[in-house]
Amino acid sequence: MDIISQLQEQVNSIAAITFNVFGTLQRDAPPVQLSPNYPDPPPSAPTTDEPKQLSADLVKAAKQFDALVAALPLSDGGEEAQLKIIAQLQMENHVIGQELHKQLEAAEKELKQVQELFGQAADNCLNLK
Repeated sequence: MDIISQLQEQVNSIAAITFNVFGTLQRDAPPVQLSPNYPDPPPSAPTTDEPKQLSADLVKAAKQFDALVAALPLSDGGEEAQLKIIAQLQMENHVIGQELHKQLEAAEKELKQVQELFGQAADNCLNLK
């Protein structure tokens, strides 16, 4: 798996853990009295260590993400160097594209010749009968 795919998987993992952290915190939050006119809310259940474990998982996932980002190849020379490399790759792409176009034209010409020969052969076979 390439580094970009690993980064995408790690972002998805962080999003899932974050979703679970918020859901757990919301689920386990103690009730709050909305108004003095309402009765006191019932006492909440004792909290578990689940939020702490989820927080540790979130920190671990974030550190793995940072490690993956650090493993990305650095671009030397900044934006100008990147633009120069892009221009060079575009030029190479253009040259290869022209070569492929020439090969396509030659293949189409050869196909046309083969089709003409096949047509002549088929006509000859029909004339012999």
